[in-house]
Amino acid sequence: MWLWLPFSASAQSDATPASSKPRALPVIVVTATRIPEPAFDVPASISVVQVGHPGNDTPGVNASEYLRTVPGVLARDRQNYAQDEQISIRGFGSRATFGVRGVRLYTDGIPATMPDGQGQVSHFDFGGADRIEILRGPFSALYGNSSGGVIQIFTADGSQPPEILANPGGGSYGQWLADVGARGTRGGFGYNLDLSGFHTDGYRRHSRAERINGNAKLDFKVGRDGKLAVVLNSVSLPQALDPQGLTWAQYQADPRQAAPSALQYDTRKSVHQWQGGAVYTQPFGAHQSLRALVYYGQRGVLQFLSVPVAAQENPLNSGGVVDLATVYKGTDLRWTWRGDLAGRPFDFAAGVAWDDAAQHRNGYENFVGSMPSGIRLGVVGALRRDEQDNVYNIDEYAQGTWHFSDRWSLTLGARHSVVRFKSADFHITGSNPDDSGRAAYGATNPVAGLLFRASHAWHLYASYGNGFETPTFSELGYRANGASGLNFALRPDRSKNGEVGSKWSFADGGRLDIALFQTNTRDEITVLSSSGGRTIYQNAGRSRRRGVEAGLHLPLADKWQLDAAYTWLDARFLDAFKDCAAPGGCGVPAGTRIPGLPRRLLHAELRRGGDAGWHAGVGIDAAGAVTADDAGTLVAPGYVIAGVSAGYVVNTRRYRIAPFARLDNLFDRRYIGSVIVNQSSGGSIEAAPGRNFWLGVKVVLRQ
Repeated sequence: MWLWLPFSASAQSDATPASSKPRALPVIVVTATRIPEPAFDVPASISVVQVGHPGNDTPGVNASEYLRTVPGVLARDRQNYAQDEQISIRGFGSRATFGVRGVRLYTDGIPATMPDGQGQVSHFDFGGADRIEILRGPFSALYGNSSGGVIQIFTADGSQPPEILANPGGGSYGQWLADVGARGTRGGFGYNLDLSGFHTDGYRRHSRAERINGNAKLDFKVGRDGKLAVVLNSVSLPQALDPQGLTWAQYQADPRQAAPSALQYDTRKSVHQWQGGAVYTQPFGAHQSLRALVYYGQRGVLQFLSVPVAAQENPLNSGGVVDLATVYKGTDLRWTWRGDLAGRPFDFAAGVAWDDAAQHRNGYENFVGSMPSGIRLGVVGALRRDEQDNVYNIDEYAQGTWHFSDRWSLTLGARHSVVRFKSADFHITGSNPDDSGRAAYGATNPVAGLLFRASHAWHLYASYGNGFETPTFSELGYRANGASGLNFALRPDRSKNGEVGSKWSFADGGRLDIALFQTNTRDEITVLSSSGGRTIYQNAGRSRRRGVEAGLHLPLADKWQLDAAYTWLDARFLDAFKDCAAPGGCGVPAGTRIPGLPRRLLHAELRRGGDAGWHAGVGIDAAGAVTADDAGTLVAPGYVIAGVSAGYVVNTRRYRIAPFARLDNLFDRRYIGSVIVNQSSGGSIEAAPGRNFWLGVKVVLRQ
């Protein structure tokens, strides 16, 4: 799927237009420096995707619809809502077989990533959203553990006049979306409420899913200058079927089929989550302000896996049904100061963050009965695991920007992180010993960035920083020697990140951003073996990710514009290591590509139209070949697909109506949309849909 969105985060605040056309207003971001700044003035790669533009002919169902327009970001709709979407930034997060790892996720400042680094985007609400900010490169490390990149979605403020919004639509494979919302302000109070329901029968067999999202943001003026924002969010997936990955032979025979084991065990997942948070901001005089964030949430997951019955005969096996109940909470207190240092502008922010997740994990057999009387699969059987897992982090951070001359500015920062894991085992038998344990990881990560204003319209920058990523509780789940208990011998990987970049802002509103980057990592976490429902992880030695990103927004003739995002990424293991998960056997030589990452990625669209009347676009998405295992024995070929969209916007003082239609994979190309890395059975392939359509209408009624 492709779409048009303004993805580049470069604009300028002090340039003099070179033509009579009005210059676009500067894009203001907060994710990079935690203080509102024009993105054009930040020495980092940061992009902004506007979600609510009336000409965005996209359904608004998945994060990949928006994120694929950003260079350096690989975002893939897996057509599998039981496993969430695949998202990686500059190669971080590529090993995730479910959810999102290696990338920090936030909703209105509230973490959507747990303290151990495991996150998900299923509760991102796009109907009420204003924008998504995507931070890449060294400055991501200032967000702590597993921050190879940062993705933050922001809910829109209340509008004036008040509005009622609707976004119904439907398309191929039994998909439909119903989204309604309301937003407005009255005095010192603002509100934004949104509720959506989504259903799909699925492109592949056994991939039906339903999802209900709710989001509310309430703003209160407190005293003279204070502001309190309360955010409530929920997501429910009553049942999402899991078709699992296919082998190459199965994909060739029928890309729409489900894996036989998925049907045999009726693999599926249900999720219910709600969370609430409050952010209070209070200025003190002209230079200082205080920001306090608190949040609390609960998440329940019940998942049926296809662990073979024979594998569960091992008394140390935790079964084929996962039952998780998680309570998570945290706080972030931040002080900011804006003034002068030695007579030059200086901004400074310092804070402390605490995040905690308590997870009660039960595991059950996924069968009942026995032979010869018969076995029934895909049901909750006998208890095989009962443990309490706790993880928390305490982080202190500080960063400041000093504009020490008219053309130069320096940004320095550091974050000290301590992440502590504790597991208490309550399932103790004669053949299953007490597997309780604990571990602690820590790091202090400095970051520095230098920006040079070559002209009003051209800025150059360089930045460098350290980062680290702890294993998640899922990755700690099994020991390499076959013993029970968590694998606390697994170490966090540590990285050194550098980039240089250039940002151009054109007089007609065009933008061109280019960045060159390299990351060197030691103790890279990767798969040692994966079989019988057990995935065991190891530290594989050194790795390197380097590449080039380019983002372009180019206005052409009247009402014409071109948007493009290009990424070239070379990601490799620098050391040889043992890996028995690869179908080709054990042992991975030095220089092998990191799986799950294409070398080249391109999104581009040519579009004509404005904010009213007719608009239309034609676009392409292209990706290079991807290896699916560490040894590189299974390769998913690259692809190029095309699509078209068209719509019409009627905009009056009382209402806006914008019907649209889109046709994706225009030439019905058969291709592999994503891969599941390091599946010992070879079942790594997730087929993308053929030619498909979506019809929708976006309605805004103003009071």
